[in-house]
Parts: sequence; structure tokens; C-alpha cells
Amino acid sequence: MSIEEFEELARHAPERVRLEFIKGKVQVKAVPDGNHNEIVKWLQKQCIQHRPELWLYTKQGLKVDTYGNGRARPDGTLAPDDHFVGAGEWAAPDGVLLVAEVTSYAADTDSRDRVEKPDGYAAAGIPVHLLVDRDASSVTVHSEPENGVYRAVTTRPFGALVELPGPVGITLDTEKLKHYAD
Repeated sequence: MSIEEFEELARHAPERVRLEFIKGKVQVKAVPDGNHNEIVKWLQKQCIQHRPELWLYTKQGLKVDTYGNGRARPDGTLAPDDHFVGAGEWAAPDGVLLVAEVTSYAADTDSRDRVEKPDGYAAAGIPVHLLVDRDASSVTVHSEPENGVYRAVTTRPFGALVELPGPVGITLDTEKLKHYAD
């Protein structure tokens, strides 16, 4: 399937269906449940408290062309306020500081959220990728993208202080995530 065909398909998908194009395959992203949404809300609050000049966008699609001509829809995309004005449904990753993913209970979560997407985000040059892993009750920070991989990966349990390195420069207190563990 070409990128153009995928974008046309995604444009006409029902509102409750979120599609991504990763490694040349159409993937259906699970519709978020209540705990998933609360985690994203928690992260939005953390970001606005520490970096009010930034916004955590929750529905912005990203072109990750360096990764199999892909299209990804992160659960959160941290960028300067008004960064995506005029960008359309699928924006270039230039200027994005962080992408965040919250695991869901879909069959392909392991390969998609823990392997494929971090590789794609690193290849696109996104400085920081944050994975909130509900299965493992942990937060993983990927940083220092180089040659399509993140050179630095740190995992901490829910409840720990988690440093998001530059250019983000935020310390997250993840204690509240314990309330959202399933």
C-alpha cells in the first residue's frame, strides 16, 4: 500500500478507529480506555506545569518517513505551542521534542509499542520517546537518537522520579501512575 492510499483510508475511517502505517503495514490502534486517557491527562498536566510554552498534542499524526514511509499517531506529541498550525493531519516530526506512548491491551502492543515505534521515532530524529508501560507498571525514557536507534534507554517503576532529558528538561513524579495500573 502506498502512503497516499493509506492516508485516503485513514481519512475515511470511522471516528472511533485510529489507523497507523508502520513498517509498510496498516495497523489499528486500540481505542483508549479510561486509565489510558487518565495517564495522558496526567502527562499533559506535568508538561504544562513545567514547560508552559509547550503543549502535549494528543491527536496529531506524524510522518515518520525515514521508518518505512510510516505514519504514526502517538498518544502525546510535545512541541512548542502553535507548532502544528497549518500542518494538516500528518505533520513532519521536525521540532517535536517528545512523543509519548501508553500501552494498551492489544495483541500487537509488544511489537508495536516496545519495538517498532521507538525505532521509528529514533529514525525520525525525535529527541525523546516516553513509554508508559501499564503491563510492567514502569516508565521507559528513550533518548539520544543516532542512526535510527535510541542510544540511551532508562526504565523506572511507577512511583519513581523520572528525568526527561533535554531538550525536554522535565522531571516527572510518577507516583500517581500507580492509581492507573490495571
